[in-house]
Amino acid sequence: MRSCQSKRPSVLPNTVWDGPGTDKVPVPHRVRGRTSGPERKAFTLIEFIVIATILGILGALIVPRFVGRIGGARQSVAKSNLSALELKVIEFQADCGRFPTGQEGLRALVQAPSDVGDKWKGPYVKEKDIIDPWGKEYLYQYPGRYNADFDLATFGADGNEGGEGENADVGNWM
Repeated sequence: MRSCQSKRPSVLPNTVWDGPGTDKVPVPHRVRGRTSGPERKAFTLIEFIVIATILGILGALIVPRFVGRIGGARQSVAKSNLSALELKVIEFQADCGRFPTGQEGLRALVQAPSDVGDKWKGPYVKEKDIIDPWGKEYLYQYPGRYNADFDLATFGADGNEGGEGENADVGNWM
């Protein structure tokens, strides 16, 4: 006769097993004072330092790339807005028979000047459309310094004439 073999699998010392018919695999309960599996509740200091270092390196490599692109994107938006404003100034001139004066500026596209009467068919743009991507009003000069009729410009992020990158000027003569 054959000897009866136990149906219980061999279990490592210091393990927990729920017995036959369960789907649980024997898992060490405690090994040298550390917990494993679902009982573990926190990161070790070394793990935290490694994660912080990795995030710091990624941040140092990735963030400057996006910051540079934001400045370039604002320059592109300013160029596009100036083209649209230029067309609206010309539309104003076609309707009213004159360009907005230097004193009226681009506000003449939003609110009718007092001397144009019924000729004004605006508003030609919204208030927000005469503000550049850096929160300053676009510059309007009539008569133009660079163009025969009028100039439109923004001085970039720094608000000063000249500059490079995000601080570069954008105008309808460039």
